[in-house]
Amino acid sequence: MADYKAAPIGAATATSAHTYDPVFSPEYFEGVLTRRALAFLLDVCIITIPLAIASLFIFLFGIVTLGLGWMLFWLMSPAAVIWPVVYYGMTLGGPHSATLGMRAVDIEMRTWNGNRAYFLLGAVHAIIYWISISALTPLVLLIAFFNRRRRLLQDFLLGTVVVNTEERATRLRGGPAVTPIAGSRTRPY
Repeated sequence: MADYKAAPIGAATATSAHTYDPVFSPEYFEGVLTRRALAFLLDVCIITIPLAIASLFIFLFGIVTLGLGWMLFWLMSPAAVIWPVVYYGMTLGGPHSATLGMRAVDIEMRTWNGNRAYFLLGAVHAIIYWISISALTPLVLLIAFFNRRRRLLQDFLLGTVVVNTEERATRLRGGPAVTPIAGSRTRPY
């Protein structure tokens, strides 16, 4: 029989405590909502460009084939769903835990306890966002103004939080710039 010690269950355990506390570390949340909106707009542009190029290609291909190529336009509907899910899954689940738009504005998504996101979490995060916006209207975004961590509905459901990167948080603290070493943890765990 293996010798192990059972971990206590409840809110007082160290693994259930939230790593990012806006009271003790406000620099992680300063300006996050504005940057998150800007990152969203950048990501929409990044997602739209390949879809527009594919549509243009199909249109030109249809002209060359005297209209037969236009039958490929049916592929655009599934591509418009699959591409964004893959984009969010790959970027949020990548080493930076941020989409390209989020990286441009120095924010990242972390789990409730400070770990990096993974592909499935990033993909589901995007799916829940689009469903909540579609079903509950964009007014659901107002939830971010009523909590200190500036979390949205999908953040609450998935246990994630969007924070400033460690480099930006250090600059906001007024400390020296931090250059993380590849593979090292620069977050307090």
